[in-house]
Amino acid sequence: MGRVKTALLMPYSLFQVVTGRKDFRDPVLGSERLNRKGLHVWRVKTTARIMEWRRRKLTHLISDAERAFFAENGYIERRNLLPEADFRTLVAEVESLKAPAREMREGRAVTRRIPLTPDVLAHSPMLRSFLRSEKWTGPIRYAGGFNVEPVLSIQTIFGEPTAKPGEKDPQTDLHMDTFHSTAKAWFFLYDVPEDEGPFTYVAGSHKLTKRRLAWHKRMSVLASRRHGGGAFRIPATSLKHLHLPQPTKFSVPANTLVVGDTFGFHARGISVRKSVRVELYASQRPNPFLPFINLDSAWLPFVSGRKEVISWYVQDWLARLGLARLIWQPVGEVSARDTVADR
Repeated sequence: MGRVKTALLMPYSLFQVVTGRKDFRDPVLGSERLNRKGLHVWRVKTTARIMEWRRRKLTHLISDAERAFFAENGYIERRNLLPEADFRTLVAEVESLKAPAREMREGRAVTRRIPLTPDVLAHSPMLRSFLRSEKWTGPIRYAGGFNVEPVLSIQTIFGEPTAKPGEKDPQTDLHMDTFHSTAKAWFFLYDVPEDEGPFTYVAGSHKLTKRRLAWHKRMSVLASRRHGGGAFRIPATSLKHLHLPQPTKFSVPANTLVVGDTFGFHARGISVRKSVRVELYASQRPNPFLPFINLDSAWLPFVSGRKEVISWYVQDWLARLGLARLIWQPVGEVSARDTVADR
């Protein structure tokens, strides 16, 4: 019966080769034989070439100096992004905002997201204006290689020190999000202390070197054997084998924007005490094989500003059918800094 099911689903599995899917449980993507022959490496190299082509179409979005820095390091950092008065107004709007949210628990850490839907932004003029400005949109669209609307939310990270081995936050392990370049952005609304779980990034780890490709091939074979996922982890002690430096910690002041290519290795820093980190968060991950920079689902009715919410509705539906586990749990209307229940 299993073989019949696999045969029937084979056209679907073959199609996944040219999508962003990274699941090595798939009979094609997770084939050890095909990955030994270079299937995963082909996907990595092909999407990298397409990304380079798309980014060349978007060079006007950031300065020459930022492009050179990004090409070398894999991230963009802009401090004092907004004038002080505008920044204070924006923070006040975020602090007064109460809206439907969801939370995800990983180890002892909790991530809360409040999607920035049109309804939420209707009463936040400074926040709405900021999210439309090129100061915010330009670096995200360039790093992601698509001139499209990202997924937007107010994100709060509630960190705690690990008390037991089984309570470790997996986000504190250095990892890449997937096999191709993607963009994530964090606009920090408060100072980020070095010992309270700052974002960390391995400078230059977004580059597709020969050593990195060899590492990908080895990891794809191992993932095929284990039927695992594609967000590959790497110990900090192994970075030297790829000729990479130790991670940079973004212990930055409030009013700082960081945009990273999360094909590069990154992690959440260790928090030595209870901590709360509040930021505007964006992510961009369309199909990496698309050569078009402007193809955006936000053009469809009711999609603009609701990409996060729509993805949650899909997850809810799959969970009700027993096809997936519900990861993001609804918590009702809350503000960004409301305490987490049952910690």
